[in-house]
Amino acid sequence: MKTIHHVLFKDSKDMSSIASSSVHLVVTSPPYPMIEMWDDAFARQNKTIATALKDRHGLRAFELMHQELDKIWGEIFRILTNGGIACINIGDAARTIDGNFMLYPNHSRIHSALLKIGFVALPLILWRKATNAPNKFMGSGMLPPGAYVTLEHEYILLLRKGPKREFDSPQQKQIRRESSFFWEERNQWFSDVWMDLIGIRQKMTNKKMRSRSGAFPFELAYRLINMFSVKGDTVVDPFLGTGTTMWAAIAAGRNCVGYEIESAFRDEIFSPKEVILQISNHRIRDRIQNHLEFVQKRTRDGGGLKYRNRRYGFPVITRQEVELFINPLVDVKHMDDHAMTATYTDIPDHDCAEDWKDLVPSGSSKSVANQLSLF
Repeated sequence: MKTIHHVLFKDSKDMSSIASSSVHLVVTSPPYPMIEMWDDAFARQNKTIATALKDRHGLRAFELMHQELDKIWGEIFRILTNGGIACINIGDAARTIDGNFMLYPNHSRIHSALLKIGFVALPLILWRKATNAPNKFMGSGMLPPGAYVTLEHEYILLLRKGPKREFDSPQQKQIRRESSFFWEERNQWFSDVWMDLIGIRQKMTNKKMRSRSGAFPFELAYRLINMFSVKGDTVVDPFLGTGTTMWAAIAAGRNCVGYEIESAFRDEIFSPKEVILQISNHRIRDRIQNHLEFVQKRTRDGGGLKYRNRRYGFPVITRQEVELFINPLVDVKHMDDHAMTATYTDIPDHDCAEDWKDLVPSGSSKSVANQLSLF
């Protein structure tokens, strides 16, 4: 299996090179309107934004910034296939302009714009980014009513284009089964509050670019890609930044197209392949190890494990996990200055394909032959 990953260093408002209804998933985090670090980026798109900020018209600047983002949301709707999902990580902004402190609700403004375009809203996720910094609180300390609630979460908006995606052919259905996730991962990932992801500063070689990057954690993109696409799908990130979505797509066995207006991010995106290989295969082993620990705990607690995974041989909870297989990454090669190709193997990592019979008492799991007859 191979995947291809393109990076276009251009404005994402022009996605004309991507055919309509050809993309399966969008995972992105745009510049946040009314967060000062992105003021200049927005002002370069529309000079009246700089004028509004200079004149201290906060709400006008807020709306003008979102009108620039609206152009990208329109393109996202065009390129997504029916049943395709858009995942947008966004935080609200709190800012004082002309002595007036107020919240600028980015998430609700974007949600509203996407619904007007024609997207179907799905339950969203709150990504809680707690901090214990002593200066995290805003306002006048302990004196009411001048202290303000601190912002410790961001939103992951989830929206779908049209009705649920269909998998009609036997091949499509098989790929979907191989792209399944573990039962315990489902329980963790599909919660509407994520408290286990930590927002971390990117390890960027170009320190000057660090102040212009608001990258989310690798795990956030990796999780969303596995939740809402299947192997071989195409993922698009119109605000690629340092390339986190692309790295996650490589690790998950998906194709990716990324847009980034800042060409200075090129070296961060096209990092040495050894780094991508290490991150990808480490995450696979981590998922397997976490599952084995779950199996051992469930067995000790007397829980049932009715099925066995066909490729790895270890026990799983449901028959939908029987065909689950995470392809190890073998190699990543640069095709040119704008693209990479990733190659995977269909052979499980030898550390993950062992005889797991000691994990579960004899007779507690159904045979592979009996499981396959259920599909």
